[in-house]
Amino acid sequence: MTGDDYELLDSGGGRKLERFGAYVLARPCSQALWRPERGEAEWKRADASFDREDGNRWHGRGNLPKEWTVSTGGVRFKLGGTDFGHLGVFPEQRAQWRWLRGELGRGGGGASVLNLFAYSGGSTIAAALAGASVCHLDASRGMVERARENARLNAVADGPIRWIVDDAHKFMKREIRRGRSYDAVVLDPPTFGRGAAGEMYKIERDLETTLSLTAALLSPKPRFVLFSSHTPGVSRIVAENVLSQFFPSAEMESGEMLLEGRGRSCPSGVYCRAIWKHPAAGNEREK
Repeated sequence: MTGDDYELLDSGGGRKLERFGAYVLARPCSQALWRPERGEAEWKRADASFDREDGNRWHGRGNLPKEWTVSTGGVRFKLGGTDFGHLGVFPEQRAQWRWLRGELGRGGGGASVLNLFAYSGGSTIAAALAGASVCHLDASRGMVERARENARLNAVADGPIRWIVDDAHKFMKREIRRGRSYDAVVLDPPTFGRGAAGEMYKIERDLETTLSLTAALLSPKPRFVLFSSHTPGVSRIVAENVLSQFFPSAEMESGEMLLEGRGRSCPSGVYCRAIWKHPAAGNEREK
């Protein structure tokens, strides 16, 4: 499979019409406050749809295979509909996966990366494809297994990837006690989530602790921290303000994550990159 198998076909009226490979789906999108550009007939031709109007409910789910594979953002994923309307990939992260491969590929790769709240492994795989060693952490054993399947699809399953099922804060504290450090950290914390043993995570309460532990785990010459969020109210300015408190010597880059394709782009969260610029070897001034 070549090219990119994801495309936003239309959005509006609180919905989005998307193509994932050979299948077209209509799903909720709370930020799509504008009117759709395509007619209702085209939306009704979707292979399946999902809504939350009367609880979580699929329509036409039987038209979809139990699992299928797509390639998007340079990463291959195994997809499958869940009871919550998710498929196993967040395509608004495509630009971040491409950025990770470019950033980590500079200088021949070899960086160590910690990927927190790592879901189905898009960032893990992008980093591994760039030659990095990766620690992939998620509280869901099922999602870690799905990420391992995706790693096999991308031929990086035998690469230097540690697969961890644990609560993020507990694991990070153990890593600090072990004296481990990482050149880069990727994190996409949930608005609300639970750890491997039922620990509760609330972003408005726990993000500062997460970033404090992140700072303690960075190597003496860190490369970057890549933060992203789907939490309403977390804007790019909010993200920059929070990250700059913990990483004051880094340069900040931020923006909206977008679902893109035909017609209007659809905002789907924000990203913020804290980047350290180190002088090239041999160019440092003598002291």
